[in-house]
Amino acid sequence: MKIKTIKIKNFRSYKDEVEIEFGDLTAFVGKNDIGKSTVLEALDIFFNDGKGIIKLDKEDINKQALAAGDTETVITVCFEELPTKIVIDSTNETTLENEYLLNSNGQLEIIKKYTNAGKEKVFVKANHPTGNNCADLLQKKNTELQKIIKENSITCSNQTINAVMRTAIWQHFTIELDLSEIEIDVTKGDTKSIWDKLQTYLPLYTLFQSDRKNSDGDSEVQDPLKEAVKQILNDPALKTKFDEIADEVKTKLQDVATRTLAKVQEMNPEIASSLNPVIPETNSLKWNDVFKSVSITGDEDIPINKRGSGVKRLILLNFFRAEAERRKIEENIPSIIYAIEEPETSQHTEHQKKLIKAFLELSKIANTQVIITTHSGTLVKELEFQHLRLVKLDNTTKTIEKVLPNCLPNPSLNEVNFLAFTEVTEEYHNELYGYIELESEMTNFRNGKATMAYNKQRRDGSIVVENVVLTDYIRHQIHHSENTHNTRFTFQQLSDSVNLMRTFIQTLIT
Repeated sequence: MKIKTIKIKNFRSYKDEVEIEFGDLTAFVGKNDIGKSTVLEALDIFFNDGKGIIKLDKEDINKQALAAGDTETVITVCFEELPTKIVIDSTNETTLENEYLLNSNGQLEIIKKYTNAGKEKVFVKANHPTGNNCADLLQKKNTELQKIIKENSITCSNQTINAVMRTAIWQHFTIELDLSEIEIDVTKGDTKSIWDKLQTYLPLYTLFQSDRKNSDGDSEVQDPLKEAVKQILNDPALKTKFDEIADEVKTKLQDVATRTLAKVQEMNPEIASSLNPVIPETNSLKWNDVFKSVSITGDEDIPINKRGSGVKRLILLNFFRAEAERRKIEENIPSIIYAIEEPETSQHTEHQKKLIKAFLELSKIANTQVIITTHSGTLVKELEFQHLRLVKLDNTTKTIEKVLPNCLPNPSLNEVNFLAFTEVTEEYHNELYGYIELESEMTNFRNGKATMAYNKQRRDGSIVVENVVLTDYIRHQIHHSENTHNTRFTFQQLSDSVNLMRTFIQTLIT
């Protein structure tokens, strides 16, 4: 199962609903404090129910929305690549399609609503039956479904399994289904048990933050071994083994308790009648806690969260490289989403390139998605347009756009870096200059612009003074570094020239 889209509404800087499309690898780029990390943190709240890194509180409600009386934060995730079979009633297999739990696009759409940053309410938006006798079947008890079947003389092969009865009823009333997209509350009544089963199919979501504070009591999500524990324990085969062990221990405990109470009964029946053994259910056991002390340490047992940021990131870098290899080899791997803020932090350029290569390899493996935020132009240039999402502010509206070549004035990753980080480079200057030349518009570009003296060096070493526009002055210096007879252009001049060319190019494409 993979994320197709996420919608965020009334969460921090996102007042109005914003919809973001995801791929196997998705990289968010944009200026500082524009809202890149907010997307990753919204996903952490959605997947980990406040048990991950991020805890939702009232400060997360958008201030403008709050002032207008809107206190409901909404995070919606649509999933694709869905399981072919699911179990939501006892052990009976069914499908999301047969249960009418998919939206009109054939996706599983889960909506979580938080009023005043309180406990979540969960809904499944689905193209669902709403006709008489067909509606709300997911919320009906076994006896209620049996009653509908009896009253309407419906043929049903097994009236002990709810999923079988629902299918029989819907098939009987095929003409009267009246399918409509509705929000099904799966946190009330009998649908809660369906949600409990359904969420076991969701991907694991792991967030690695770049500037997270670490204390001695921290569960340290940035230690990759702790994340490995979660993945390993999510393996269906291991889950079965743990359940078998827990059931065996439970049986033996029950036997010990029964024998003990029998002996109490012999001595004092009155007290014995007031005693009952309390043994936790198998599904309530927290196997993660058994391995909570795992870590990677140095020679002096210094844990990773006490090491420098460069060391922590280096270990993390190689964790992802190792994960790429492991997940290639293993079969039937669980779905997982790795979300990493600013992976370039404290890393050399060559390390950054190795890291993005590992991310690309990971993202090509089944049941795996990678999400990053970055301020690194180096990382951006190692990616493709399809991977990029540009976060920007248009007037007062926050937008997140897929970056496509045909939506840029000068389609290149240097253009992305300029839009995202205002990164001005000589390479980008060359690209813009080359674009104008290719369009045969250089004469028009120069027209009306102020000129400055440029000392041109001839092949015989002599100097001739030419009057050129700022853009040509910079272009000549970039391409003729051997000519040292001119004052080197400043960064401000480079920036001014880039903006002049961008403004001119906009007139060509509008």
